[in-house]
Amino acid sequence: MSGLIHPTAIISPGAQLGANVSVGPYSLIGPNVVIGTGTVVGPHCVIDGHTTIGENNEFYRFCSIGGMPQDKKYKGEPTRLEIGNGNMVREYVTINTGTVQDVGVTRVGDDNWIMAYVHIAHDCQVGSHTIIANNVQLAGHIHIQDWAIIGGSTAAHQFVRIGAHSMVGGNSAIRQDIPPYVIGAGDPFRPVGINTEGLSRRGYSPEDVSALKEAYKLLFRRQLKVEEAVAQMRALQQDRPQAAQALQPLIDFLCVEGRGVVRP
Repeated sequence: MSGLIHPTAIISPGAQLGANVSVGPYSLIGPNVVIGTGTVVGPHCVIDGHTTIGENNEFYRFCSIGGMPQDKKYKGEPTRLEIGNGNMVREYVTINTGTVQDVGVTRVGDDNWIMAYVHIAHDCQVGSHTIIANNVQLAGHIHIQDWAIIGGSTAAHQFVRIGAHSMVGGNSAIRQDIPPYVIGAGDPFRPVGINTEGLSRRGYSPEDVSALKEAYKLLFRRQLKVEEAVAQMRALQQDRPQAAQALQPLIDFLCVEGRGVVRP
């Protein structure tokens, strides 16, 4: 064993560990696990299931990664978990594999910050650059797009979608889809505006932010049906071509049928 593998760690013979992978005391790596270069597995972690992990991730102590889905329909199928590169996964995080009732794989992208006691259930699809704060509980089949921020102790209903660059305040309950760029909180979640500060930090222009604020009004303040708001957003793209690209993810999100969009 490499000097980076603690002598009390148990590495199953079938596991594949890349260069400079570190495994701490009393951790267990299952036989169907692949871990990429430079990833750190802290003490008392369990990584099992059909799990593939990329490079330069850090799993803090007491993580449980790749466990079977908490779904009574699961019958032992070889479903998977895929985790990208550069993620920080803090203590007591649980991330489960997928189910055959969905795409069969749970996915977590790159450069995510996943804080303590977070649960990511079967078939969730988490993008990149997200922040998921302490004790967030994600039910099965949830889709979270890039750069979303979810505040601590928030619970999300299965199948909801949380859009890119959105921001959810702590102790929220999410039962319907949150469009991109929207900020809000509460039980039930109530939108209050556009994530202006986050967008500015990520290079969105004042023209982009202004157009997105107008799109927010169309969706949440004009008492329009979603399809009516989308039609007016397309017209807004024509009126403000410099912001057309920023508006497109919002339009695309609203054109996909989901659990319904949150409303004030």
